[in-house]
Amino acid sequence: MGTKLERIAELSKENPNMVFTSIGHLINKELLTDCHRKMDGDKAVGIDGITKEEYGKNLDANLDDLVTRLKRHSYKPKPARRVEIPKDNGKTRPLSIYCYEDKLIQEALKRVLEAVFEPHFYNEMMGFRPNRDCHMALQLLNEYIERNPTNWILDADIKSFFNHLDHEWIV
Repeated sequence: MGTKLERIAELSKENPNMVFTSIGHLINKELLTDCHRKMDGDKAVGIDGITKEEYGKNLDANLDDLVTRLKRHSYKPKPARRVEIPKDNGKTRPLSIYCYEDKLIQEALKRVLEAVFEPHFYNEMMGFRPNRDCHMALQLLNEYIERNPTNWILDADIKSFFNHLDHEWIV
């Protein structure tokens, strides 16, 4: 499956204005099998209680059924299990825990979308990208500061930013 996604990434890089009208066919049994193989089996389970191990006992049949539902557009994700995680300040933050099958599809879709959009990002863009982390961002910032004339640095942290947005407007 890597070859197909690599080809998509190559096309996307070579043709920045190219429009991918259909990418759903890339989420096939081969990709889902690879996602299953690399999925962490120690994660919390969703509302259906199915673990990676349980799903894998009948993997071929489960994936055949899933691919069929995806092709028919009859796949419906299950509701997420909501858990409140305590924070240091005494407040909590909500965490959604998805069912295993939904996690598989999310991972497959993430891989396809990364193949399409990753070639368009600048190397300096670090947020939520593969093979990048905050340490790399700090290292890059340090290099810029040391190699270029720097008059000021602005550090902004918007406290509870998403808590203050109109969620109906966002949707």
